[in-house]
Amino acid sequence: MRGSIAGLLIVASALAGVAGAKEIEHDRVLAEMGVEYYVQYCASCHGVDGKGSGPAAASLKSPPADLTRIAARRGGRFPDGEIARFIDGRFAPGAHGSREMPVWGERFGERIPEAGISEEVVRGRVLVIVEYLKSIQASD
Repeated sequence: MRGSIAGLLIVASALAGVAGAKEIEHDRVLAEMGVEYYVQYCASCHGVDGKGSGPAAASLKSPPADLTRIAARRGGRFPDGEIARFIDGRFAPGAHGSREMPVWGERFGERIPEAGISEEVVRGRVLVIVEYLKSIQASD
């Protein structure tokens, strides 16, 4: 797995370094930690490159979002809190209908019996995925 993580870091670095872009500030150490969680939990739908072309994408009702364009769709701003809440999924209002994406906030903490520690683990995993997503933002 280490070799594939290293390969993904190279892909992520290449995507983040597209010419002429203002790079979204991110914590490189946390982003590197996020690669493993991204690959394990997100890549099957969003693809290794984050563009929505994962092997499970064709079986979904709605195509997965291109995660490399989050900032581009928001005028160059990466909304950390919004993206963290969306990944977590536990705080989405019911009025927005169902979501095909798993509620990772429940899944990340389900095997940790202590509530306080469970919440810390959930927040940590969401944080490193958000930092990884910031690191792969494409430029226009």
